[in-house]
Amino acid sequence: MKTELVVKHIVKWLNDYAVNAKVNGFVVGVSGGIDSAVTSTLCAETGLPVLCLEMPIHQAKSHVTRAQEHISQLKARYKNVKDAKIDLTPVFEEFKTEVSLDGEQATVEMALANTRARLRMTTLYYHAGLLGMLVAGTGNKVEDFGVGFYTKHGDGGVDLSPIADLLKSEVYKIGSYLKVPLSIMKAAPSDGLFGDARSDEDQIGANYDELEWAMQMKDKGKQLDDFSGREREVYQIFSRYNSANMHKMLPIPVCEIPENLR
Repeated sequence: MKTELVVKHIVKWLNDYAVNAKVNGFVVGVSGGIDSAVTSTLCAETGLPVLCLEMPIHQAKSHVTRAQEHISQLKARYKNVKDAKIDLTPVFEEFKTEVSLDGEQATVEMALANTRARLRMTTLYYHAGLLGMLVAGTGNKVEDFGVGFYTKHGDGGVDLSPIADLLKSEVYKIGSYLKVPLSIMKAAPSDGLFGDARSDEDQIGANYDELEWAMQMKDKGKQLDDFSGREREVYQIFSRYNSANMHKMLPIPVCEIPENLR
């Protein structure tokens, strides 16, 4: 990958989109992970105003520390970057008092995890509306179009996606080029939706290098029976997530009314 040229291409794309949309800049949710660090830095490179929002909800301390380190570094490097911290923990806890928590523990836990993402989306759009900005998404290609590892109408609810055509390995290359803090470059990827330090690999059962490989094999038309051992296991994991989460990747279904019924 021609990293420098890719960075310039994305920055120009962001700038052109914002100018054509007649908006003031970008709002980015910063989590302490590589994707949000790269996205916020790319937005900062445009020279347009950027608001980085930290939105903890019972967040693991390591995530908070990395997010704050990145924001501090970004503000020191780019005068067009501002930040705000909105503690959504009280909002989340109040929400829990108003809804039923009956059901299997794993199901309730997942529903609440997705609720965290949707509270953050609401917060991002509140500030975007207030300031006339766009919400920049932080999903990469493997998450957005491979395994669908994001929350529908949560972190998937954005105005534009600057890194969604980049594999995770490519995001890291850009992160290195953009001088993202080493603590973020070395950290295990995590969605941070469960209030602990569990990684994406802990949840999925495969790391991003493996998922990239499986995605490439699928694009080549390979089938499960073409593999054995760990490769077979990884391809099966990828296929399961890809199938189960396809509803996130396709346009919302619309019931079309036949002309003879109108």
